[in-house]
Amino acid sequence: MKIEVWSDFVCPFCYIGKRRLEIALEKFEYKDEVELVFKSFELDPSSKKKFDGNIHEIIAKKYGIPVEQAKASNNQIAAEAKAIGLNYKFDDLIPTNTFDAHRVAHYAKTQGKMNELSERILKAYFVDSLNISDNKVLASLAYEVGLNSEKVLSILESAQYSNEVRKDEETASKLGISGVPYFVINNKYTVSGAQQPEIFLEALEKAREDEYKL
Repeated sequence: MKIEVWSDFVCPFCYIGKRRLEIALEKFEYKDEVELVFKSFELDPSSKKKFDGNIHEIIAKKYGIPVEQAKASNNQIAAEAKAIGLNYKFDDLIPTNTFDAHRVAHYAKTQGKMNELSERILKAYFVDSLNISDNKVLASLAYEVGLNSEKVLSILESAQYSNEVRKDEETASKLGISGVPYFVINNKYTVSGAQQPEIFLEALEKAREDEYKL
């Protein structure tokens, strides 16, 4: 069984959705048969690497709402995350562009470490307050999951794996994916958004039944 997950590293619901899927998989009898594949999706491909102001101010400006309203919304998301063991630190986030992080994730895929690196980058952004567009930070995170940091630095200094990121995004566009997280199970069943584990489990069981009904 194959699950493709379109997500972005600065998407708070993507990390929540990932964890809820993992909770569902723990209850899924055939979890050892599941292949999890992360796909690149940028919430804002034109995003700058460096912003003035914190995430609350940036969101307030983007949506034309008061800063306090943006902060209240982020606090609500943080509470959702905390309920499944993720300690988001919105006040300390370093908003940035994620294209290079996605490129490194594609390199990690060639080394069988994409899942591990994706988890580490999400934690780095939401929990550890690290700059995930900084080359040295990305190389360090890659090293933590068993990748060669010098190789990662050389990739970041080139344009390697850019096509792989764009290909994922083109596929998302063809599938009509306009928001993430978005999960596709066996190219047939889809789950949109950070749904509760029960919804994921139901989709997994349907997909499994479909596979073996013959």
